[in-house]
Amino acid sequence: MAKLKFRRAATRTYETVYIFDSALDDAVIAEKLEKFHALLALAEPATNEHWGRRALAYKIGRHDNGYYVISHFTTAPKQLPEFERALKLDDSVVRYLVSLHEHDLGAPKLTEEQLAARRRDDDDDEDED
Repeated sequence: MAKLKFRRAATRTYETVYIFDSALDDAVIAEKLEKFHALLALAEPATNEHWGRRALAYKIGRHDNGYYVISHFTTAPKQLPEFERALKLDDSVVRYLVSLHEHDLGAPKLTEEQLAARRRDDDDDEDED
């Protein structure tokens, strides 16, 4: 019978969408993000996109609005259970979603040269009308 070999768990890149209570101050949200990300033992700091306060698509409990933050980070999968437990226990987190981030959605970002060429092409198309 073949002996199974187990590899050490590699780190993976994750994306987390947080919806915080919109009544929280920006400084409090930043502190909470720091606290949550400390649980992940990150080698590199997480990148955060603050989308700000927005109306929810539907009412969640007593909340009509939320403060949205998208985070990208790399960590070992074994770190996630304690991280998610902390999110569940924090009353200021209205909703969250942790997903594996395998690639960016949408078209790849254009370089400055590509953007300039596209603008020239658009200007040429307008001249023809």
